[in-house]
Amino acid sequence: MILGWALSGVSSAVHAADKPLNALFIAIDDLRPELGCYGVSDAQSPCLDDFAATSVRFNNHFVQVPTCGASRYALLTGRSPLRSGVTSNNAALYQGKAKLSDVPQSGAQSMPELFRRSGYQTVCIGKISHTADGRVYEYNGKGDGRDEVPLAWDKLATPLGAWQRGWGVFFAYPNGVHREDGQGHQDLMDFTVTKDTDLPDGLMAQSAIEFLKQQSDDDAPFFLGLGFFKPHLPFVAPKQDWDAFENSDIEIAEDQQKPETAYWHRSGEFYRYDAPFEKQHPLSVDAQRDARRGYLACVRYADRQVGKVLDTLQQTGLADNTVVVVWGDHGWHLGDQQIWGKHSPLERALRSVLMIRVPGVSKPGLVSHALVETLDLYPTLIDVCNPSFQQTHLPLDGKILTSVIRGDTDSVRDASLSYWNNAISVRTLDRRLIAKQVAGEFGSIELYPTDRDVLGPNLADDQPGKVKEMLELFERQSEKK
Repeated sequence: MILGWALSGVSSAVHAADKPLNALFIAIDDLRPELGCYGVSDAQSPCLDDFAATSVRFNNHFVQVPTCGASRYALLTGRSPLRSGVTSNNAALYQGKAKLSDVPQSGAQSMPELFRRSGYQTVCIGKISHTADGRVYEYNGKGDGRDEVPLAWDKLATPLGAWQRGWGVFFAYPNGVHREDGQGHQDLMDFTVTKDTDLPDGLMAQSAIEFLKQQSDDDAPFFLGLGFFKPHLPFVAPKQDWDAFENSDIEIAEDQQKPETAYWHRSGEFYRYDAPFEKQHPLSVDAQRDARRGYLACVRYADRQVGKVLDTLQQTGLADNTVVVVWGDHGWHLGDQQIWGKHSPLERALRSVLMIRVPGVSKPGLVSHALVETLDLYPTLIDVCNPSFQQTHLPLDGKILTSVIRGDTDSVRDASLSYWNNAISVRTLDRRLIAKQVAGEFGSIELYPTDRDVLGPNLADDQPGKVKEMLELFERQSEKK
């Protein structure tokens, strides 16, 4: 279903009540499904695992673009890259042809703006758009500090602590040190602090907890965007999170071969850091274990912060009236196919975490295998929260997931579509097709099965019928968006 200029008249999952549903949207940067609830035995993620038992966990959630800002652009605007043209630009929200206007439009340009225009208090803590605190500054600190998402937030409330500015908290090491402070700090890993609040994610959890406690005595609904930084590079977390894996025999990626693909890259973001091991291509087995341990330690740290916030939601009595979404902005290769990072149209970079809990609607513990996209979150939150203002500036391209959340249906689309620069990626339940699209023509076509962890050989030449079928599926679904 495509949502048009307004959603008034749509039969909502949750009808107007004395007290509208709140929304707590938790974004976790670079979080692939590396959690216990997704079947990863090495992971230590008890808080998110417990949340999964109370929510609907989506096993086949795919982002629109495998990079932070462009993925979040699709999330916040509800627009497909096919429409917006945003297939890689991290700064698209405030830069280029697709940037959002700071002049009010007849309809909302972004999800939080729509809730704000419905009387919700909208608060941003951490990374919800691309910039680390919602203000426009470049990595080097240059910028005017305007809102990255105009008209969206009543309050930008990211605590900067000793780091003083947004990108400082994002690339933070202990004691106010950060990657962009001009001092040459480039360590891949740092696990030396003892307190959660010695690092930004702990401070953000603390700020969110304080906000929720205040809201427990306030009848006005809220939309809280809480964006944790870890496990994004550099891998920095408290010592306890590193030590927790001391006796773990951490597995390395099953797929150790560099694939014959046009879409492989040299993991430049990862290799720019100074590692405590030899940075060779490919990494040694011991180096891979250390790198994966660093990622898992950061996941553990983020998991504990999410747990504190969700505990507060429960303790304040707000859980019974608050929709909670946990979302990873894209996947991440952990040595799979000799890649460390995102920025590829392959499976590992496009599949990420999605869990949704809607009081009185979602079926607790349900695991859905439906093909869903990040685009679906905006129309779904409108449907389940039923805010009073529902007019959007441009049509929304996602589908409403309420019937899946209820457990009434197990499918909303035949394929999920993703984009990376000039590449398109079509994911069905059993295949992923990747192709470059130039002037309407498809090239560099690759086809892979999706029922295995190993990428395997490119089947495009052996299965021309399947290639034709999936390209036609892309074109049909593109016409519908």
